[in-house]
Amino acid sequence: MSLLRPWRLFAAARGCSLRGLGSGPAPSSWDFPAGPPPPPPRPRPFHAGPGLWSSASSKDALVKLRRRTGYSFVNCKKALEACGGDLKQAESWLHKQAQKEGWSRAAKLHGRKTKEGLIGLLQDGNATVLVEVNCETDFVSRNIKFQQLVQQVALGTLLHCQNLKDQLSTYSKGFLNSSELSELPAGPDKEGCLKDQLALAIGKLGENMTLKRAAWVKVPAGFYVGSYVHGAMHSPSLHNLELGKYGALVVCETSERKASLEDLGRRLGQHVVGMAPLSVGSLDDEPGGEAETKMLSQPYLLDPSITLGQYVQPQGVSVVDFVRFECGEGEEAAETE
Repeated sequence: MSLLRPWRLFAAARGCSLRGLGSGPAPSSWDFPAGPPPPPPRPRPFHAGPGLWSSASSKDALVKLRRRTGYSFVNCKKALEACGGDLKQAESWLHKQAQKEGWSRAAKLHGRKTKEGLIGLLQDGNATVLVEVNCETDFVSRNIKFQQLVQQVALGTLLHCQNLKDQLSTYSKGFLNSSELSELPAGPDKEGCLKDQLALAIGKLGENMTLKRAAWVKVPAGFYVGSYVHGAMHSPSLHNLELGKYGALVVCETSERKASLEDLGRRLGQHVVGMAPLSVGSLDDEPGGEAETKMLSQPYLLDPSITLGQYVQPQGVSVVDFVRFECGEGEEAAETE
């Protein structure tokens, strides 16, 4: 059979000829009928204006909302879509959703041990506060969101202390337990109570946390509060808040304000943190025995050749009280029991 037969059949079906395929030079072109050329593709219209402007505006709003709230882009996008692009409503929507998720997660994590955390110390005017907030791991305690929670708790405690309308003739000191601390207002720029801020932090960081306790001291003229935080961390965003694992406040009575009081107060705070006294005691206490738990009769931390009382007496101040916080103290004893 000729190899050209299939081509001839194909050409016959198409109504054209295959001239020159049998022999001779190769044809320069196929002899197919030229049909009408296909129409050129229609250009797609380019819509500039409202649609493009809307897209750019949405991206701008998304970035702004992300910066304001710290929530993920996905959640910020959901909020903007739910609120028709209104930034203020979207921010409120995000906080409400986070609150719900936070409380839900807090309920699931409740009961898990919170041995880690931070002590926070904050001073303003004649008021000083010490707070403890706990979490599960040291990793989370170093997270800025957790540290911001400690700051919020310290600010809430400070406002509570400052709002107590009492006429001070001597110093005043108070303590707040976990439930009392949880019910304090979160502050002028935050909604709800401190327990609501706690739920938000749990929702964001995914660990169980507790607002363990707080102490506050207010002093009138003639008194001074020395303070110390061991391993203190400072962050520009946290203002004058000091963070660490140990903290102490020492209340001193002095006849005059001296420039050296700040340094003296820090040294006294170091002693309280390092020696962990149980009471102040008096200058008449003899060293040794039960007196070893009394602050003034203990060997001075920075110079054990003398007692703390012997160090303080020439300074012209009297130590009248102190507060000492150690992060996680009591947890091990509770576990043992």
